[in-house]
Amino acid sequence: MSQWRLFGGMALGMLGTLMLLACQARQDMLSAPVAGYNHTSAAINRFSVNGASGPNLGAYEGGGAEVCCGVLPRYWRSGMKAVVEWQKDPHPEWKEKPFSDAWNDHMKEHKQHYSRYHAVVDIPQYGEAVCALQVHFLPCDQVRVSTTCYTPGHPKYPDQAYFETREATTCPAL
Repeated sequence: MSQWRLFGGMALGMLGTLMLLACQARQDMLSAPVAGYNHTSAAINRFSVNGASGPNLGAYEGGGAEVCCGVLPRYWRSGMKAVVEWQKDPHPEWKEKPFSDAWNDHMKEHKQHYSRYHAVVDIPQYGEAVCALQVHFLPCDQVRVSTTCYTPGHPKYPDQAYFETREATTCPAL
């Protein structure tokens, strides 16, 4: 009986230590909602940044919805990267009534034209506050990440130029 008590006490002690270490590790991380801005005529059906999912984005939409939560180190370090993955619908217009038989038939064919992308991009320097992981989908399948606390309407918003971007008729080969 005493051996089981000793073993149980050791197991609880080890579990407590692991929990304490996990809490300390989390103090080195910040959570931030994920937001997206689509600067293209395609729909972004789904996307993620460092594994955290963001909202679906219609053509030339974004900023309205945030999804919780992405994670970043509390302190920025030079060379930090984000992995962004997304699925794009190049022709998001529909003539059929949603979920009708005609729509379902069209959708089966339409989904075959979705394309998937993966990019590793720089995370710009941030201070002690990270208000959101903002992902900007740009023409020619380019993507950028921002961590600013400002919104696009604010004069100090650092990514205002993205909203002036126009889609090219042809994209350079990468």
